[in-house]
Amino acid sequence: MSGPRERYRAQMRDEVKQHAWAQIAEAGVSALSLNAIAKQMGVSGPALYRYYAGRDELITELVRDAHRSLADTVRSAYDAGADAIAVAGAIRAWALAGPQRYLLIYGTPVSSEQAPDDTAATIALLAEGVGADRAVSFWTRLHGVLSLELTGHFAGTDVDPAGLVESEISELVSSDRS
Repeated sequence: MSGPRERYRAQMRDEVKQHAWAQIAEAGVSALSLNAIAKQMGVSGPALYRYYAGRDELITELVRDAHRSLADTVRSAYDAGADAIAVAGAIRAWALAGPQRYLLIYGTPVSSEQAPDDTAATIALLAEGVGADRAVSFWTRLHGVLSLELTGHFAGTDVDPAGLVESEISELVSSDRS
């Protein structure tokens, strides 16, 4: 059981992350500012450095959280008996529900730091479900459609992103059977 200090520290770290996600959703990760978060929370900028060593550490934590959330989504879909098409749909729904999370982990890199080790969980889970030889192809096809959809590249076209995801994954799965 953690004491009051540990609980307060965890609450503060969570509150900082909530404000960080709001900033990222509003203005993108490049606009993320610990000083702005401190102001919103009613504390001094230096006070936040008790909870995060700096902006890069906060971003790394957000990246980890996003990857864990995505891995949980994939795991839940498989646990519910989803096939590859339904798993792709679950990933797409996850991305559409929080585009800033998706773009943080799969958009333009925001720091020179390496991605945390636990970020490979999604590919590993996909390998369990669709096979190691198809996991990268599955992810590449899905990621291509999602990235185009979330960044608005289908706007003004007749492309149905949900249908395109289903088509791409169906083609990949059927090529396994051929």
